Amino acid sequence: MANIQSSDMVLCSRIVENLEACILGKRMEIERLLVAVMAGGHVLLEDVPGTGKTQLVRALAKAIGGQFRRIQCNPDLLPTDITGVSIYHPKQERFLFRPGPVMTNILLADEINRATTKTQSALLEAMEEGHVTVDGESYELPNPFILLATQNPIEFEGTYTLPEAQLDRFMMKLSLGYPSEEHEHEMVTTGIRHPSESVQPVIEVADMVGIQQQVLAVHLDEAVGDYLIKLVRSTRDHANVLLGASPRAAIALARAARASAYLQQRDYVTPDDVKELAPYVLSHRLLLATEARMNGQRAEDIVAEVIQAAKVPVRLER
Repeated sequence: MANIQSSDMVLCSRIVENLEACILGKRMEIERLLVAVMAGGHVLLEDVPGTGKTQLVRALAKAIGGQFRRIQCNPDLLPTDITGVSIYHPKQERFLFRPGPVMTNILLADEINRATTKTQSALLEAMEEGHVTVDGESYELPNPFILLATQNPIEFEGTYTLPEAQLDRFMMKLSLGYPSEEHEHEMVTTGIRHPSESVQPVIEVADMVGIQQQVLAVHLDEAVGDYLIKLVRSTRDHANVLLGASPRAAIALARAARASAYLQQRDYVTPDDVKELAPYVLSHRLLLATEARMNGQRAEDIVAEVIQAAKVPVRLER
């Protein structure tokens, strides 16, 4: 397509290569994270401590030339600790806004489930609206603004469950997992300095805004769109699901599929793009019935069933 620059597609591949040198053996996870950023979506990283989540996010911010801020969530964290606060300036005889860490391109919220629901609501406004409100005044966030939040799946003491409304704002839920024995051995023997310290910018942050616009121009055939909608709607009709994927989930899956095609240097979406991303876009949005949860069924199992049952389109118009 005329709107899509092949040179920018190549640059996206270079970003993946840079990050892969930082987080060894996790190319697939890195690609999915970049897909979410290219699609303008937020990501929830659920994993055990020490798997490289913070280093990956820091390296991503460097690679796209963006500002990076990190907040450590805990029960004492106040909404103003994130959004910023208005402070009275005696000489100017007025209140001046002192921006918080949310005023950045890449915001890492570590252990988001340790923040209180009131603090989480401040992040919810930033994720959905692209601005924050302090003392009745709205302040626009930088463009792009991407929230990458982490949570520990095995710690429950002192944590607050993320509400469905907030989970629905995350485009994807990802997990890095432990490295292979080979890659872990390489990490141990390479030295003290972490590879993320040597990551250099591949693009400027303004270029990522342009890439996000080009992603919207990737062609989504009507047949692929029908297939995508069928997957989403099937989660709502499943016997073991109380709350299925929302229309926001369908939009997120379409945007992610376009970004995935773009990353693979295509100007059209295939059914495989949708199938590969559906588990990461839909699973965290499903609320299972009590009996299903007691029987050990997972949301990922439901999405896998839905994908297996859906008929894949074979002819696409380009």
